[in-house]
Amino acid sequence: MIVKTKPRYGMRLTMVAAVVAIVYIGAGWLKDGFIKKDVLQLASASAILIDATTGEVIFEKNANKPLPPASMSKMMTEILVLDAVARGEARWSDIARASSYAAAVPGARMGLIEGQEVTVRELFDAMTIHSANDAAVALAEHLAGSEEAFVTLMNKKAASIGLSHGAVFGNASGLSKSDIAPYNGSASARDTLLTAKDTAVIAGHLIGKYPEVLAVTSRGSVNVSTQRQTLASTNLMLADKPFAYPGNDGLKTGYTPDAGYCFTGTVKQDDTRLISVIMGADNIDSRFLETIKLYEYGFEVKGKSGLRTALGF
Repeated sequence: MIVKTKPRYGMRLTMVAAVVAIVYIGAGWLKDGFIKKDVLQLASASAILIDATTGEVIFEKNANKPLPPASMSKMMTEILVLDAVARGEARWSDIARASSYAAAVPGARMGLIEGQEVTVRELFDAMTIHSANDAAVALAEHLAGSEEAFVTLMNKKAASIGLSHGAVFGNASGLSKSDIAPYNGSASARDTLLTAKDTAVIAGHLIGKYPEVLAVTSRGSVNVSTQRQTLASTNLMLADKPFAYPGNDGLKTGYTPDAGYCFTGTVKQDDTRLISVIMGADNIDSRFLETIKLYEYGFEVKGKSGLRTALGF
């Protein structure tokens, strides 16, 4: 199924290399704006849409309810990797060795085998583009020594950027604790829970502090040394994907039976960048179709509100 949408106001797809102008402080960055609860009748458990530059909330539905985010929580793993590289504590060329746990973790994978040595760069790209759980575990163990120690770092970071009191990270991949409990070395004491608003804050922090990550999240596939073929991006809203939307260049999908189908997206048209979160959609198509509704509504509201002129866009 191909969903074609016409860019509004003559907007054109922006280059990924363009500078992302985002003012980000923390959770206080979000500001009530054009909140229209349930006006879109979204078929999801919760959702939020924000202006990434101003932090204004354009739409929300149950946005403060803690829910399992599945692999959307990997955005926090991405942040911690990028933090470590920025501080000089890790390099993209560093070699990580896959543990037995990383080699066995279920779900989306890049195909690591125990003892295999792979660069941090390759692991990061496989995790970010293909949502590879084995790559997420290998990165966590490489940076912190164990997934449990890495989870401590995740929760400290959550507190430092002002996530809600209900926000808790249980592991590096976003899998349910029952999925990883059988594996030695797994952090399986608790499940990850985030609100849609928490997830939007994480996304805003990620692309606000590290806009270069969009050069990764905008890629339609990734080549890895563990496979003979490329691994496709799980984001089906990128160019040439089934639900391609002009200006979409990220960010992260998620699915577990407990979480349902989830998607944190971002789109830029002209000078407006939006961040969207859908949690608990009931099928793989719905999370993208509901995101399209959010985007269309967001650009309509921004166009009709006069805010674009007020901000000097």
